[in-house]
Amino acid sequence: MNPRRTVSSADQPTDEALAERIREAGLRATQPRVEVLRVLHEGGHHTASEVVDTVDKRGVDVARMSVYNVLHNLTRVGVVTAVELGPDRTIYELDHGWHHHFICRRCQRILDVPCIVGAKPCLDAELEGAEIDEAAVTFRGLCPQCAAATKKTRSRRPPGS
Repeated sequence: MNPRRTVSSADQPTDEALAERIREAGLRATQPRVEVLRVLHEGGHHTASEVVDTVDKRGVDVARMSVYNVLHNLTRVGVVTAVELGPDRTIYELDHGWHHHFICRRCQRILDVPCIVGAKPCLDAELEGAEIDEAAVTFRGLCPQCAAATKKTRSRRPPGS
């Protein structure tokens, strides 16, 4: 499991490559769309606010509402995936196939978890007459690093403490 699908600067697509990906999805390649896609292409899981902040830190003048609209439109055409992790907690990432997520309760790291089946809906529910097209699973617990740190701390405690 890799918490962030990072891309080295050598692998970072050009503006034209990003614009072409947007056009292939049937959208006009505007500057806000290219900038948002660039942030997501760098890897990881981002909230809309994190995307806004990253675009802003780069000195690109894109209105907050434009970023939200871009995320909505890129999600609608399948370039980006929006993942609802709970009330008022949506993250965005490049669409790289159906998978699930793990959230560490300690460090809040989000890890990708492969889908056992590999395609939606991935799970089968016993709901007579229902047509299920998606099942998103969010695992919660301690990530490997936090679990190892916890085990190390436990092993240092004197017996009976």
